[in-house]
Amino acid sequence: MNKHILKSIGAIFAGLVVGAILSLATDVVLHAAGVYPPWGQVVPNPILLLATAYRTVYGVVGAYVAARLAPDRSMMHALILGALGFVVSLLGAVVTWNKGPAYGPHWYPVALVVLALPTAWLGGWFRVRQLGGN
Repeated sequence: MNKHILKSIGAIFAGLVVGAILSLATDVVLHAAGVYPPWGQVVPNPILLLATAYRTVYGVVGAYVAARLAPDRSMMHALILGALGFVVSLLGAVVTWNKGPAYGPHWYPVALVVLALPTAWLGGWFRVRQLGGN
């Protein structure tokens, strides 16, 4: 595998890790602060809306990181990360769809699926704009 491909894979992986760590760290902090109910309990809609909001922001940040570290074609790297997020979110929605109330309302996994590509595009757009592109 050539160095260019390794840099591309590394950029996408870095964006994935940044988004995941930010999301998980925020979850842990909000559980510890008592904002979220204890682990394993049903999370009410307003809290899921909060989770959707910060996961959206973190999706933009992760995509920006992937675009920033990309050796070229920043937007493509951001969108590849978004496509991965789309697939993972879709799989999560399918697997948990009829598992009962412990997995929350259906709107939440649908929102994660729907937002995966737009947030990635936005993160890539920020990087392209920074580079002086259109």
